[in-house]
Amino acid sequence: MTVDHQAQVDELIAGYRRSREQLAGVHRALAAVSGSATSADGLVTATAGPGGTLAGLTIDESAYRRYQPHQLAELIVRTAAAAAELVHRSSADLVAPLLPAGADPAALLRGTADLTPAELAPPPAPDESFEDRTWMQRGGMPG
Repeated sequence: MTVDHQAQVDELIAGYRRSREQLAGVHRALAAVSGSATSADGLVTATAGPGGTLAGLTIDESAYRRYQPHQLAELIVRTAAAAAELVHRSSADLVAPLLPAGADPAALLRGTADLTPAELAPPPAPDESFEDRTWMQRGGMPG
């Protein structure tokens, strides 16, 4: 039985081109994704754009009379976070079809992929022992 290597190569190239087209489409969709959330009282609406960045904010004028500044700030932050979460979920849904089974699209978008919590933890602080330093390196005067 003879193997048609050219047909295999052509199929591999066609598959590669389909994958690139699909990836480009997902990239364009991710660049256009947005989500809006409105506070329960309807006074604040936040819109998040690609990556969950705040793209728009609407504050009803009555919010300034109803809330103290710190309360309004907290409401804005919570509403913006809700809008960002919508974007993150939509983005994960867009990426999921490109990933292998069992991969977490949200983790991939966060940049953590399959890293464990131990791998994500910051490195330990350097030892701040002063034993090997002179009085000038310690920042003090000799007593």
